[in-house]
Amino acid sequence: MVKIRIAVAALVRDGLVLLVHRHPGREVYPDCWDLVGGHVEPGELPKQTVERECFEELGVRVHEPVRVPMTISDPNLDMYAFLVTRWDGEPVNAEPAEHDDLRWFRPSDLADLKLAHPAGVSSILSAVHVAGRR
Repeated sequence: MVKIRIAVAALVRDGLVLLVHRHPGREVYPDCWDLVGGHVEPGELPKQTVERECFEELGVRVHEPVRVPMTISDPNLDMYAFLVTRWDGEPVNAEPAEHDDLRWFRPSDLADLKLAHPAGVSSILSAVHVAGRR
């Protein structure tokens, strides 16, 4: 079985993490909160995927994404997660067909959310903690 390669970004600012809400009409992981990101295209490095997806989905140009470990429960996915603390522009929902909302969350809010990858919460919290020490 070939795993699907996905790269995601945890944009962190002032101790908050940005999540996007996946549109209820999405075939995979509908109606839940997730990190911004997407499929790693052929010939693309996961870091390049994060840079491309952040521009396409949020309208921002990210700087120096840092790879962070991320645990997920879906055995069909190969997940590459990145911490992003610097970018140009203000994030907006540039892909309304994919996401119907985006919001900044405190780490304490994550436990109450319906997440695409609940097993990844500890990874997201670690990213927020690391960003706070930068």
